[in-house]
Amino acid sequence: MAKILILYYSSYGHVDALAQAIADGAREAGGDVTIGRVPETAPQAVVEASGFSSNDDHPVIEPDQLADYDAIIVGSPTRFGRLSSQMASFWDRTGGLWMNGALVGKVGASFTSTASQHGGQETTQYSILSNLLHHGMTIVGLDYGFSGQLSNDAVIGGSPYGASTIAGGDGSRQPHEIDLAGAQYLGGKVARIAAKLAA
Repeated sequence: MAKILILYYSSYGHVDALAQAIADGAREAGGDVTIGRVPETAPQAVVEASGFSSNDDHPVIEPDQLADYDAIIVGSPTRFGRLSSQMASFWDRTGGLWMNGALVGKVGASFTSTASQHGGQETTQYSILSNLLHHGMTIVGLDYGFSGQLSNDAVIGGSPYGASTIAGGDGSRQPHEIDLAGAQYLGGKVARIAAKLAA
């Protein structure tokens, strides 16, 4: 059974919702799943004024814990077309793991949310995946075996680079059922590949 970490940062719950759908897919595929979040780095006054909310059911993960997993699926909201500062700060602290090659050969994947359809989902996923590639991880994307991402009948996320959703400018739009299905598909795919590589 592959050990899978779903590591995310979420300001308003959209990336959190995708993380839980990914976990469902990974568990259905036989994965031993942990959902964890990175530390909040914004000042408390900003967190309160902006209405950020964190899911305290998910523990805060520290970089040295990453080596314990066979796969790491990383999620971050988009900030000006790239990953959030909270997630970037976390990966900036993984130099020791990189020096030791601790993540080489592990499976990695990405997920994100943006305010609008063209808010930088793919560039954010590239910025997530570049960290994983530098660590020598094997990247898994959201392939077109998940045909839902080809739909033009609704405003949806999803790309070959990973699962995603659209939050709306005020954060009020919730993930579409197609977005959640894509996240679940991605989780299952990662779990199956990680199990094969760990065998």
